[in-house]
Amino acid sequence: MNIVTRRRRASIVSKFNGKKRHKLIILVMALVLIPLLILVFPLPRFDAPTSTVVFSNEGELLGARIAADGQWRFPPAGSIPEKYKKALLAFEDQWFYYHPGINPVSLGRALLLNIKNRKIVSGGSTISMQVARLSRQNPPRNIASKILEMGMALKMELFKSKNEILLMYASSAPFGGNVVGIDVAAWRYFGRPADELSWAESATLAVLPNAPSLVYPGQNSATLKSKRDFVLNKLLENENIDSLTYSLSLSEPLPAKPKPLPQLAFHAVEQIAAQHEGQRVQTSINKQWQAHVNKIVTRHHGRLAQNNINNLAVLIVEVETAAVKTWVGNVPGLNNQHSGYVDLVTAPRSTGSILKPFLYASMLQYGEMLPNTLVRDLPVNFSGYAPKNFDYTYSGAVPASKALSRSLNIPAVEMLYRFGEARFLDVLRGLGFTSFTEPAEHYGLSLILGGGETSLLELAGAYASMARTLNYYYNKPEPAQFTATTPTLAAEETNSTRNNKKTGINASSAWFTLNALQQVNRPEGRAGWWNFSSSDKLAWKTGTSFGFRDAWAVGTTPEYVVAVWVGNADGEGRAGLTGTKAAAPVLFDILDFLPRAGWFAKPTNNITEVEICSESGYKASPFCPNKKLSEIPRAGLQTSTCPYHKMVHLSADKQWQVNASCYQVDKMVHEPFFVLPPGMEWYYRKIHPEYRMLPPLHTECGQPENTKMMELLYPRSLSKLYVPRDLDGTGSKIVFEAAHRHADARLFWHLDNDFVGETSHFHQMGLAPNAGKHTLTIIDEAGNSLSINFNVMDR
Repeated sequence: MNIVTRRRRASIVSKFNGKKRHKLIILVMALVLIPLLILVFPLPRFDAPTSTVVFSNEGELLGARIAADGQWRFPPAGSIPEKYKKALLAFEDQWFYYHPGINPVSLGRALLLNIKNRKIVSGGSTISMQVARLSRQNPPRNIASKILEMGMALKMELFKSKNEILLMYASSAPFGGNVVGIDVAAWRYFGRPADELSWAESATLAVLPNAPSLVYPGQNSATLKSKRDFVLNKLLENENIDSLTYSLSLSEPLPAKPKPLPQLAFHAVEQIAAQHEGQRVQTSINKQWQAHVNKIVTRHHGRLAQNNINNLAVLIVEVETAAVKTWVGNVPGLNNQHSGYVDLVTAPRSTGSILKPFLYASMLQYGEMLPNTLVRDLPVNFSGYAPKNFDYTYSGAVPASKALSRSLNIPAVEMLYRFGEARFLDVLRGLGFTSFTEPAEHYGLSLILGGGETSLLELAGAYASMARTLNYYYNKPEPAQFTATTPTLAAEETNSTRNNKKTGINASSAWFTLNALQQVNRPEGRAGWWNFSSSDKLAWKTGTSFGFRDAWAVGTTPEYVVAVWVGNADGEGRAGLTGTKAAAPVLFDILDFLPRAGWFAKPTNNITEVEICSESGYKASPFCPNKKLSEIPRAGLQTSTCPYHKMVHLSADKQWQVNASCYQVDKMVHEPFFVLPPGMEWYYRKIHPEYRMLPPLHTECGQPENTKMMELLYPRSLSKLYVPRDLDGTGSKIVFEAAHRHADARLFWHLDNDFVGETSHFHQMGLAPNAGKHTLTIIDEAGNSLSINFNVMDR
């Protein structure tokens, strides 16, 4: 081997060893620097509070609430819009995907520019370094800060992906004023989501964080346009856009002053902000429905405001999931006027008669009446509580289903008296009502007529629970009960898997109740509604509170519950503020655009057929002449037979009642008679001309058999009576009222065997007995008597 060959080999070996040394040095430096980066430099952290951002079920923005520090700063999204990303990189950091967090070329160029201008005119920062600076809340620019940001950027590149770094920048960059982050900037300046921005709009937002105070939209437009056009030109050079797009983008206008964020569901956003502050929340609200209902509410508000009725609220709930599809807490745009910021979906208000269906259903479920059982409808007084029907008329007796569909007050109070206030409170609480917190004694019988308060939210939830029971269990055996679920807004909380608790209403009871509610008379303009097709079937109920302060209307279909409240938030009552006149028109305008899918399927396993007395609605007794096969809940099998039909013995000419003591048995005519108690009969016969009065008893036959000639109408609760007092504190009188079968009868009243007066036609007597036990005796001219024991309490 010659000397040349040896020298060449030595040179090659030397170069190879040199490369190994360089790699070794780099490896050693990496082993030293990486732990140093990890130990010395922190990762960027963004702890600033964020806005609450609320989206519809379709993912569209419904509204937002500003962050706790007064900034519009949306929580980070999961991605960054492609157009904005390309515009940003073209303007800020075109080598972003190639450098490790710092760009030596950019730093060198910035150093030369700063030396040349004898001041800091460029920082040479990469996007990674800007993220580090943003996390430190833009401290003063100096060498120490720059070194720290470089170290933080290098460390960030080790632990974060490039897309994560871009997302941190896009979410935290300032866009002028109190606008922070690309998502809110897109809405504030262009009124739409960031992923729907044009190239020109994306370029505009790409340059804003560079100097937001200098190029704030609406100010320094020439500077802003120059920067935007520079970015567009870079995009053209990079072949991100073509020449036509470039030309069109140059002609797009710049944004003016910031736009307001959407306020499509103001009160729903408030609810979400209270429960999920600083989060992105997708709700179950249907944006299109929300907008449509807003228009309906605004239109009806114009009509109602003429009568100084200023507030409305509407809730639409999906039956299956209890998901809120529309939430209108008050009239849109009312704001500070007439308590416009008050959310009347959640505000407790007097229920009026809107709870009557739940009482009807409960009595069916527990076998305490049948769907068309006659219920008393005549004046009553329960220890001073004397409710009246809305129209101040009385029917004497009315089928329970008609009492419900006509929303009669007296039958409802009679039903609650039989069922018990405490039991009914348990039913209401089982249905999800949380506002009835007092004991039963606090509400008394007024509970069924508005003596308690509830919210539109819980009311809609209870009706939806009843409908959901029927939807789910229509072909299943008892117990057919489903979950009482308060409607929810957040999409992740609305699903049918939660429905596993029993309510107080079963499927068969719900079926008869909702069918009875189909017969409610609809408001003006809906004449002939009973001829609608099955696809237009609807169960609905109205309610009006005492003093015309609250008007309610609730409509139920197998798919949706629509609940409406109308009134004044301050509680001022107005004439004409009733459920039928004020709330029902809103309800039906909303129902007109909702999809329909037929009617509830009958829960046949929970229903049976029996013979029913046509007149009384009870199970038929042997004396009922008119019977029909009718469907009833299975629990109704335990109810009693008709108490009003009885066999009456008549003379041959049927003019007299007779008996064996005064008439030949073989000449008697035996006929069944429908005989109501005297008080019920007095009112019933006025509107039922077919009602047959009992013939009088033959004068030779003595006392009538098993026929009450008189009945005490009120007071009803005789164990505890109180003598009322006038305003000056002096004692007044307890009013007793009786009814007699004969309209022209004269009654003679005795208190503890002392005669106190007589009455004709209208039999009322005012008495002021001392505290203690007493006996009231009433005698008619024929010697028929009625004795009542009662107890007067000492105040």
